[in-house]
Amino acid sequence: MPVKVPSSLPARGVLEAENVFLMDEQRALQQDIRPLRIALLNLMPTKVATETQLLRLLGNTPLQVEVTLLHTASHEAKNTPTEHLLEHYVSFAEVRDQTFDGLIVTGAPVEQLPFEAVDYWPELAELLDWARTNVFSSLFICWGAQAALHRYYGIPKHPLAEKLFGVFPHRLEVRNERIVQGFDDVFFAPHSRHTETRREDILAEPRLELLAESDEAGVYLLQSTDHRQVFVTGHSEYDPGTLQGEYARDLGKGLPIGLPRNYFPEDDPTQAPLVRWRSHANLLFANWLNYFVYQETPYELGRLPEKGGRG
Repeated sequence: MPVKVPSSLPARGVLEAENVFLMDEQRALQQDIRPLRIALLNLMPTKVATETQLLRLLGNTPLQVEVTLLHTASHEAKNTPTEHLLEHYVSFAEVRDQTFDGLIVTGAPVEQLPFEAVDYWPELAELLDWARTNVFSSLFICWGAQAALHRYYGIPKHPLAEKLFGVFPHRLEVRNERIVQGFDDVFFAPHSRHTETRREDILAEPRLELLAESDEAGVYLLQSTDHRQVFVTGHSEYDPGTLQGEYARDLGKGLPIGLPRNYFPEDDPTQAPLVRWRSHANLLFANWLNYFVYQETPYELGRLPEKGGRG
């Protein structure tokens, strides 16, 4: 059963053209099951592209998923039409009294700022605290992962000498955890960030488990020991051309940027990028939805047991 997507959402046409299985409200109501309720806090400036990427992955499972798109009320989006936000997004204040099976928090291009200097940090901190009792399982991506690790466990982010940019091989450190079921021993994932989470900080926290890392890109995948929080420091959800677009954007702005590594064949930006992370991305999201959400979440969503982190 697929992800439920409004007919007016721009992602719908893109995903239908890719033969991703979608359903509308009328068809969903005809199925005598409870869909998984997933809240998606989209912090990326390119909201339409990001929601399309994540809905594509959420739609590639046998589970019916109902997604609530969230935006921060304390930050004015400059790259997304107001009409799109008004029609398809709600603020955290509008769902504060609700419970969800899952939560996804995306990355954001603010990792060079201290957390508390981000204009919507108080709102995000409140949402992260709320998620401990109102969301069964949470998946945090890139800066969203750094923000959650900071809020829940006091783990810092560290600046890099230059932007980590490209597609990198990663190795499994643990093979018998459900979130990595079916992973190859070595798999690829994109990264695009100026800061890092260090392995020594993770290993010093007994409530966290490091699952996968890279010699070049560092820490990639970790989870809380209660299995209700998953942190991903890269961007497995990226489209084939996302890094290419970021490269062209930074060049156009005159920013210091090198070619994304392990991305263009023969490092030739005139050639189409080589996609080596698609199967891993689908497996990561399918495992999270199946093992961390569907298999564990209660059928009746009330106030949920508090999950890891000190809030």
